[in-house]
Amino acid sequence: MFTSTLIAVLALFFLLWVASLLLRDASIVDRFWGLSFLVIASAARTFSDGFDGRACLALALTAVWGIRLSIHITARNLGHGEDYRYRAMRRYWGAKFPLVSLVTVFGLQALLAWIVSLPTQAAISAQSPDHFTLLDAAGLLTWIVGFAFETLGDWQLRRFKSDPASKGRTMDRGLWRYTRHPNYFGDAVQWWGLWLLAGSTGAWWTAVGPALMTFLLVRVSGVSLLEVQLRKNKPDYEAYCSRTSAFLPRPPRTG
Repeated sequence: MFTSTLIAVLALFFLLWVASLLLRDASIVDRFWGLSFLVIASAARTFSDGFDGRACLALALTAVWGIRLSIHITARNLGHGEDYRYRAMRRYWGAKFPLVSLVTVFGLQALLAWIVSLPTQAAISAQSPDHFTLLDAAGLLTWIVGFAFETLGDWQLRRFKSDPASKGRTMDRGLWRYTRHPNYFGDAVQWWGLWLLAGSTGAWWTAVGPALMTFLLVRVSGVSLLEVQLRKNKPDYEAYCSRTSAFLPRPPRTG
């Protein structure tokens, strides 16, 4: 089953790579990042025969997370053209960019998505136990908490940015008062919730999935990358950082 899901996600990202060449826009990979997890989960459901209740739950949670994220990224970037990261790569690599992007952008993201989604794959394919457990309930509740943080955080930020009075200022209200990145925190928590579903089947080894997602969000494509820009563009961001946790929510510092 794991081989089948890997083939499915590699095929998806290869088709996306072809589309990116035709559109001259590698940003398409970001819009389909969330949906790629749904493709993996659907393939796992197709090529395995696990306990229906847990399989449907894991598939549904993955679908809600992936579809919401893809819609959010697509709407946020609509009309902005290719992301600056890929434009920089295109300038640097020149004629070699298509092949480089196949490996370092599309191929790499396919592999990362497959690894991160290991808990979902395990939860969907496991035949035992053939009933829900307390760990399944804990996983669902954890996922709900993460989903609330991610969706509410994104909504609060979108609303803040839509206010002309917010231009040049740092968002420090709502959930953003307790963590500088509530959406990234919620994203990670959802995957730890899916890991608990996998844990109910004994697949504790799949912790590599949410651990990788958390690492990516904090150290690679999330917090670290975004904060470089924010520190340059927001005069009040340093003061915000001095009182607000970078990732894990906690009351703001005083003094």
